[in-house]
Amino acid sequence: MKITVLSENTSAAESIIPEHGLSLFIETADKKILFDTGASELFYENALKLGIDISQADIAVLSHGHYDHTGGLKKFLEINTTAPVYLSKFAFEPHYNGTEKYIGMDISLADCGRLIFTEETTKLDENMSLHHCNDRSKQHDLGSFGLNTLENGEFVPDDFRHEQYLLIRENGRKILISGCSHKGIMDITEWFEPDVLVGGFHFSKLPLDNTLAGYADFLDGFKTEFYTCHCTGVPQYEFMKEHMSRLSYISAGQSIVI
Repeated sequence: MKITVLSENTSAAESIIPEHGLSLFIETADKKILFDTGASELFYENALKLGIDISQADIAVLSHGHYDHTGGLKKFLEINTTAPVYLSKFAFEPHYNGTEKYIGMDISLADCGRLIFTEETTKLDENMSLHHCNDRSKQHDLGSFGLNTLENGEFVPDDFRHEQYLLIRENGRKILISGCSHKGIMDITEWFEPDVLVGGFHFSKLPLDNTLAGYADFLDGFKTEFYTCHCTGVPQYEFMKEHMSRLSYISAGQSIVI
């Protein structure tokens, strides 16, 4: 399996432009998957520079309903005219950073006719499935980090029910792809115990202290190989790297083979 980072906060090459967002192009033995579309059309522009044909993607998956993972959806629908787009049935709910900044999806795309709204578990084929994990119990609740949603006209902390994770089984291994891991990277790792986990940890606002070191030590207790990015935060990654033996950072323009 090959995973190429099309959009991310940092860049591995001068010609590849970074942005606050995430988009991955995943090539399995028999499928090409666009996982998230970044914050803008930049994922497509970077794909062209990397020689990746977005029109050949078999499916697209949106990890959750925030703009920095779905902002390029309109461009994807223009470039690729056949691939279905899988997203949570809760993805178009109104999402905010605080109470002023809208960070949700472009509502005008809700009726585009290409979207497949997923339930708690959705099987894509014999080797791939999507999971919300809304029915799982949490042991490490980190709160909403100031992110909210609107319910009955009032702001309430986001419970991230719109977030889903892509599980791929290949060559006897479990590879889990997560956008931001808002439900908690420790719990997610515990729920799936994947061989490989690719995605953000949503730690960028956390101080570099003993608490973060404890999170790193906990994750290092699993046999999982972690490739992190985006909302983890570079300083937080560098700090956690000192406590984790299987942690790497992936930037826009970079490919990894799993």
